[in-house]
Amino acid sequence: MPLGVCSSYQLLLVLAYSESIHGKWHFTEIRAIFSRRYLLQNVALEIFLASRTAVMFAFGDLGTVRRVVRALPRVGVGIKYGLPQTRRASLMVGRQLFRASNMTHKWQRREISNFEYLMFLNTIAGRTYNDLNQYPIFPWILTNYESMELDLSLPSNYRDLSKPIGALNQGRKEFFEDRFNTWDHEGIPPFHYGTHYSTAAFVLNWLVRLEPFTTMFLSLQGGKFDHANRMFSSMECAWRNCQRDTSDVKELTPELFYLPEMLVNMNGYNLGRDETGKALGDVHLPPWAQTPEEFIRINRMALESEIVSCQLHQWIDLIFGYKQRGPEAVRATNVFYYLTYEGLVDFDSITDPLMREAVENQIRSFGQTPSQLLMEPHPPRASAMTLSPLMWTSPPDDVCMVVKFPSNSAVIHVSGNTYPALPHPAILTVTSAGHFAVNRWHNLPYPPGSARGSEGGGGGGGGGEVGSSASSSLSSPTSLPLSLDPVLSLIAGNTVPSVRRSLGNNFSQKVRLRHSLFISTVDSRFIIAGGFWDNSFRVFNTDNARIVQIIFGHYGVVRCLARSECNVVSDCLVASGSQDATVRLWHWNARAQLITGDGNGLDAPSPKAILTGHDSPVVALVLSAELGLVVSGSQGGAVLVHTTHGDLLRSLRPPGDFLSPDLMTLSREGLVVVKYDAGNLATFTINGKLLRHQSHHDHLHSVLVSRDGEYLMTGGERGVVEVWRTFTLAPLYAFPQCDSHIRTLALSHDQRYLVAGLSSGSLVVFNIDFNRWHYEYQQHI
Repeated sequence: MPLGVCSSYQLLLVLAYSESIHGKWHFTEIRAIFSRRYLLQNVALEIFLASRTAVMFAFGDLGTVRRVVRALPRVGVGIKYGLPQTRRASLMVGRQLFRASNMTHKWQRREISNFEYLMFLNTIAGRTYNDLNQYPIFPWILTNYESMELDLSLPSNYRDLSKPIGALNQGRKEFFEDRFNTWDHEGIPPFHYGTHYSTAAFVLNWLVRLEPFTTMFLSLQGGKFDHANRMFSSMECAWRNCQRDTSDVKELTPELFYLPEMLVNMNGYNLGRDETGKALGDVHLPPWAQTPEEFIRINRMALESEIVSCQLHQWIDLIFGYKQRGPEAVRATNVFYYLTYEGLVDFDSITDPLMREAVENQIRSFGQTPSQLLMEPHPPRASAMTLSPLMWTSPPDDVCMVVKFPSNSAVIHVSGNTYPALPHPAILTVTSAGHFAVNRWHNLPYPPGSARGSEGGGGGGGGGEVGSSASSSLSSPTSLPLSLDPVLSLIAGNTVPSVRRSLGNNFSQKVRLRHSLFISTVDSRFIIAGGFWDNSFRVFNTDNARIVQIIFGHYGVVRCLARSECNVVSDCLVASGSQDATVRLWHWNARAQLITGDGNGLDAPSPKAILTGHDSPVVALVLSAELGLVVSGSQGGAVLVHTTHGDLLRSLRPPGDFLSPDLMTLSREGLVVVKYDAGNLATFTINGKLLRHQSHHDHLHSVLVSRDGEYLMTGGERGVVEVWRTFTLAPLYAFPQCDSHIRTLALSHDQRYLVAGLSSGSLVVFNIDFNRWHYEYQQHI
């Protein structure tokens, strides 16, 4: 079904104008363009937009696809995969993208998770959320859905990923192999499986409890739900069917690793009654999972386990790799019906319209195998014990180093802009006196104190207080990750004026300077600061501390700022929360290096959206462009969730005695941690469900989550950095006590170091190893 929308005269030359416009998108919104298949033909494009949506177009032929790509902006496949932003990249097939990308190396080095890597492989292999027949594929991981407890350290609880789902049961494997060996049909090649591991019907069955999949399911079934015995009702039954039913070899969808709502019949649909007369409602969970959220979390933990990591490449070989087709597929019992494979149907040779329609319907019904990405075995993932050799080396000291600034002002803000690709990786700090520093960051190959690292160290992990004096090893900056901003030494020697590192004294006397009043750009070239008496927020150049832009838009003092995910070459969103009880969203233009607002106005930028709903000053704010969400908290009031378009979605209801939100953080998976009052913590799903709450004995000043959202770090007036499990708020570890209050926390990009800013004017750099905790505590689920 060809779809097309024209946004320029050049594109009008390619596509005919249509009165019934499906949608309209500005070229400036386009972030990535991928070639796609439609009915196994390379005649489609998928365009990813800044609004977190993607649109798929199917054209008449490949020539039209190429002309459309030449007419669209030169964005390539985006910036995530280490590929140049060229039109040639947009026209690459999956195998070319796989070879040119750096993602496999990052996965091997454990810089990205198994989930992220599987999503990458699905994306470049043509799998998309916009086509149910080519929906992303994820593997079954666990086999134990009956026990009261689940030990993720036991291999027997995991599926053998070296075999396709249809060959796990020996009896069923022999049945399929016998079918293949005895097949005798002149026009149809032999196959093991007449059904596929991913079809539109299977996807809809998994997701039937959620719209719009419910409506799609009803449309597929002629307006009614399927027989209750064939509906997805239990994880145990779904797994059992995949082991004994010769027509059921389906794998999973990504939602089973991040979306607990798919397991809940929240809309109260009448799904029928099973053979025992029991009405179908929520999905029946294994005994080891008490809630849908817990099941999804444990299933995700299993996916990221070492047992899965060391064999996931074998499943990739079956689905995307050299065992997908040919002699290796035969040996692996992995051959599907021929119409599921790309390149085995020549539509141009089919002149009969009825025959063509029949072939298209068969392709839709039988499923579609992903594009083959590699013809040789996929490399395995490096062992965590290789990258972090815990078994034969002693772990580094908890404290890597301590830095004392010349002034004794409290360090209230730290930004960890430490990506190796940056010209000058840095730790940017701001003090309560309004002074800032751009401290140089050295990306070391191994943590100091480890067997293969440098012999420098810092305070040990034993007794005593941390941060009471400067580190004695600052004279050897290359042996430690951080060295002091060289401009501070020039200021101390009166070589340059102190104003080169000052944000001025125009802050409102009614506002206490703290971490949430400041953000920085990824390259540390600019600081954006709020809290000024004239209700503005301002952009400072960190090279000379000059104000490059003053943004007005609020009717009260700006109390907090937040920035979305971005990199040095991409635009991002900036959110400002104010005394006037509103949140405003702004556009940071990376090319102009200014806030441009809506319509790219430079002189007086206007906000892209104004978020309302609060009745008191907004004091806490987090923003995720990836999730398309803004979470904000008001003084003594509510925590609200808005979309980045300005729509109010919901309010997060805290426990009764949790009164005023003060700090918050948001994981990439949509877990929200809110700190209320002095030390009350609460964890919510992004859909508003309260998961856990905990009253802490410390008055917390900073909360931070790890990249995968699994770990929460807190610091406060006791001077102790503590690590928690985000989902359960169970304490895991406490670092040595510092000599004063902890005011702010930040992680380095590789998550090997945690940087704490203290009230005494010191920075403490802790060694942190999430891999170690992953293995030490993985069975504590």
